[in-house]
Amino acid sequence: MLTPGQTGWGDPLAFSMSKSSLQRALANSFLAGEPYLEQLVSRASRTLGRDWRWLRSLAHRYLKRFAGQTRPRHRDVVRFLNDDSGFRRAWLQNHSELTVAHWVTEPPRMQPVAAAESWKIPSISSAGDLAAWLGLSIGELQWFEDVRRLVYKEGSSKLRHYHYRVVAKQFGAVRLIEAPKPRLKTLQRQILSQILEQIPAHPAAHGFIKGRSIKTFVSPHVGRRVILRMDLQDFFPSFAAARIQALFRTFGYPESVANLLAGICTTTTPQSVWEGTGFDVSLKQLQEARILYSNAHLPQGAPTSPALANLCTYRVDCRLRGLASAAGAAYTRYADDLAFSGDTQFEQGIERFSNHAAAIILEEGFAVHFRKTRIMRRGVRQHLAGIVTNHHINIMRPDFDRLKAILTNCVRLGPQSQNRDAHSHFRLHLEGRVGFVEMINPAKGYRLRRILDQIQWPTET
Repeated sequence: MLTPGQTGWGDPLAFSMSKSSLQRALANSFLAGEPYLEQLVSRASRTLGRDWRWLRSLAHRYLKRFAGQTRPRHRDVVRFLNDDSGFRRAWLQNHSELTVAHWVTEPPRMQPVAAAESWKIPSISSAGDLAAWLGLSIGELQWFEDVRRLVYKEGSSKLRHYHYRVVAKQFGAVRLIEAPKPRLKTLQRQILSQILEQIPAHPAAHGFIKGRSIKTFVSPHVGRRVILRMDLQDFFPSFAAARIQALFRTFGYPESVANLLAGICTTTTPQSVWEGTGFDVSLKQLQEARILYSNAHLPQGAPTSPALANLCTYRVDCRLRGLASAAGAAYTRYADDLAFSGDTQFEQGIERFSNHAAAIILEEGFAVHFRKTRIMRRGVRQHLAGIVTNHHINIMRPDFDRLKAILTNCVRLGPQSQNRDAHSHFRLHLEGRVGFVEMINPAKGYRLRRILDQIQWPTET
């Protein structure tokens, strides 16, 4: 049970309040501790100096309204009280007697959920603490956090925190790569290493997690009778800043600190980025992209985005894994790629299963890219993320042949003749691609490595 000293209880001097002030005081008390019914009623009764009968039913409605939200925002709780008919009725009937006997302020300490108590994350209780932890002044912190989205409003590229690159996608859509500039990237890497990487991701998540890889993502589906592949649409920009703020509040950070951390990790894309893209896309698709990226979102290209996306999808991973388990299937996820696989029982009901999985995804606030949904039975080539899974893990033959041809031409004609995409570190690029093949199929990787070692690289590369 929280004590007055722990929660910031004020002096017990009762005084009459306006309705709005009473709403703020009750919101403070609801948010000052754990969201359990008896504790909510106890804190609210202490705030009002009396155990009003209507407080219990109000607490019930509060828990129902914010079910699944461990740390609601203060303004959302105030809005709930303002819209709640029961609270309005209580105010009309008792406003002359309603008083605030004890004020509760935002606690000057961390309030982690029960699961977070063992996480080794830094305790940051104020904006000043966060600025000191990041090695910034308050002004610099506000500049990088950009709460008013001044960068979005300003046209000058010098004021922007990101470099932008528009990439064409399949089906006529576009993807925006938003790479943070060096100073912001340094801050994001600190948040990644000291906060986000200290928090365990769901076991079904395999993308961008130490100790897991595309190989561990694919392995559970090797040799299965049927594989269902699904894709989440607009993965990174679909994570709104409000969702990231709520995540940091779940870690235990006060609302003010959570807002600042989320501001550093999200961005709003300036409209000028979309001028003169030169891609063959319809006006409707371009307008949809403008609208999508004009809201504060996770930038694809920031070091913190993959980890935040994995943590934000924890709930949907739980639900999809439970659904798969009930159907006798395996489930894994690599970023926006979802894979389910099973044998005869799963195959018989796979169409219905696909509909149930899509419904869960939509309920959790994501969109399914239905044009990329695939049901792959044993009689066809089963593949996930470019890896064949029919009998054993293997590289897709066209990909292997293409890479082998590039390496062979590098030996014959020189590496510069094959660097058609103008990679600044072409040698490292090829090393990485060969290393990937070695991880998936060591025998084929060995053959490519022998060719790679024969390439004569210029001294400057």
